[in-house]
Formats: sequence, structure tokens, C-alpha cells
Amino acid sequence: MTAAAAAGEQVPVLVGTGLRKAFGVNPALNGADLSLCGREIVAVMGPSGSGKSTLLHCLAGILRPDAGRVTYRGQELTELSDRDRSALRRQAFGFVFQFAQLVPELSCLQNVALPLRLGRIGRHQAEARARGWLERLEVADVAAKRPGETSGGQAQRVAVARALVTGPAVVFADEPTGALDSLNGERVMRLLVDACRQAGASVLVVTHEPRVAAYADREVIVRDGRSRSLEPAR
Repeated sequence: MTAAAAAGEQVPVLVGTGLRKAFGVNPALNGADLSLCGREIVAVMGPSGSGKSTLLHCLAGILRPDAGRVTYRGQELTELSDRDRSALRRQAFGFVFQFAQLVPELSCLQNVALPLRLGRIGRHQAEARARGWLERLEVADVAAKRPGETSGGQAQRVAVARALVTGPAVVFADEPTGALDSLNGERVMRLLVDACRQAGASVLVVTHEPRVAAYADREVIVRDGRSRSLEPAR
């Protein structure tokens, strides 16, 4: 039984069905399916070029699939306008990418507070919440520094704090440890998983590393644009 099932959270919050996406003549997805339940952590694995990142981007509403459906809590993302999809990503989703993608001109504290400020929350309140998340991710000491003054592991933990500061229902993590050494990668994953479980967020993590997938409740294998769900990872 997955942790999600044990918690009684078996209702899918995010579902992709029959997803197809091509870039020019090159198909990236060829009928992929994936569902994510509340509080569940799912690892999407597969070789390079298999379509796993494209699947994540379609599920997150960053890309529109050429065919198929994506629904978030019953709402079909493919029917939303670009503006509405952007609002949904800002309000309900959090993102962690392989490279932290922090704004270099802003301090780490300002980077974490940025999603709240975009949501028109006042600076003092936004920065107070951001500081709390930096403390939870064990990087409060870099709050005043700019991203270029931090280590790779610190920057990635700041990125995790930024992803979680809005209280998202779903966190999308695309190779979150791919640019880190094994020690920092383990620390980032431990903190990400612990923080998401405490916050009640679901996580969809794309990875090619078995040690990262071991943190998940379930694995989905993507190969040649198609998906296959495995038995719970633990």
C-alpha cells in the first residue's frame, strides 16, 4: 500500500490520459497516461529522450498536448486560456528544476518571496513566510545572499523553498538532483519529501536516478513516449 493510500488520499488530483505531443516530426509522447493522488509521491523514470520531461510539462500546463486530456481536480487544463493556466500554475503548482533557476539579481529571500509578491501579497508578509521556508529547508543563513554567492546544494534548497512557499497542491520536480553531487542530492530529496509530506502536497518527480526514485510511493516508466506504472516502490 502506498503512503497515499494509507492516508486515505486515493482520489486522483491530477490525471493525464492519452497524451500525445510532437515537436516537428519527432513524437515525444505517444499516448501516455499518468494519475497522481493526493499526498502521493510519484517518480517518472526513463532513458534520455523518452518523453518524461515532456510528460511533466504537459501535466503542469506548461505545454499543450496535441491530443489527450489533463485534468486537475476535475478541471480540464487543455480548455483553459494561457492566462488561466498561468494563474493555476502560480496558485496550485510548485516547480523545482534541475538548475535552480533563481533570479540572479534578487537575494535568496526575495527569490522565495517572489511567487507571493506576484500574487499581490505585501512585502513584509511575503518575506516572513519566505524566511520560514528557508529555515525549514536549512538555508536561512543565505537569505541575504544572491544565488551566485551560494553553493549548488544551497541554491537548490532555496528553489525548493520557493516552490513550497505558496502552499501548492502539486510540486513538479524535473531532475531536482541532476546537477548535484550524491551527498547534496540526498539532502535535497530528503528535505523536499519531508516538507511536502508535512504540507500535504503531492509530488511528481522526473528522474533517471534509482536513489531519487526510492523516495517515491510509486514509479512510472516512460519509454518511447508511452507510460507504464510499476508496483509501489516501497
